[in-house]
Amino acid sequence: MTVDIDKLRVLLEVLTEQNVAEFEHEAEGVRVRIVREGPRHVRVEGPATTPFAAAPAGAGAPAPAPAIDPDSIDVTSPFVGTFYRSPSPDAPAFADVGSVVRPGQTLCIIEAMKLMNEIEAEVSGTVVEIYAQNGKPVEFGQKLFRVKKA
Repeated sequence: MTVDIDKLRVLLEVLTEQNVAEFEHEAEGVRVRIVREGPRHVRVEGPATTPFAAAPAGAGAPAPAPAIDPDSIDVTSPFVGTFYRSPSPDAPAFADVGSVVRPGQTLCIIEAMKLMNEIEAEVSGTVVEIYAQNGKPVEFGQKLFRVKKA
């Protein structure tokens, strides 16, 4: 049983664009349920034995918005999972601050539902910030990296 990550990514984009509050689909033993509980909170559940939940976006005081460089882009998580900077604990990180990346180059891995999903750079540039912590959970839409376009 495999999940086509590209199809899941497109599905999430369509549901968000259409402001769909709840969606459920089951096929070939894989069940996907997505529940949006407000404009900034998304909960994605996997199989009944492995639920995933995003933390509420409103937790804590809002931080002031940093100045955004128009020549930079933020790479965000396409789903809920665990963030890994390298393919194994003893391997070097795919990318560090200062690393030059090109489109299609792996930046990190997000483990979701026992699947290791490579997250790739969409533009050429230099990694200027890494937001996520290795081995820690990330949620849908969470910033992972900032890349200054070349």
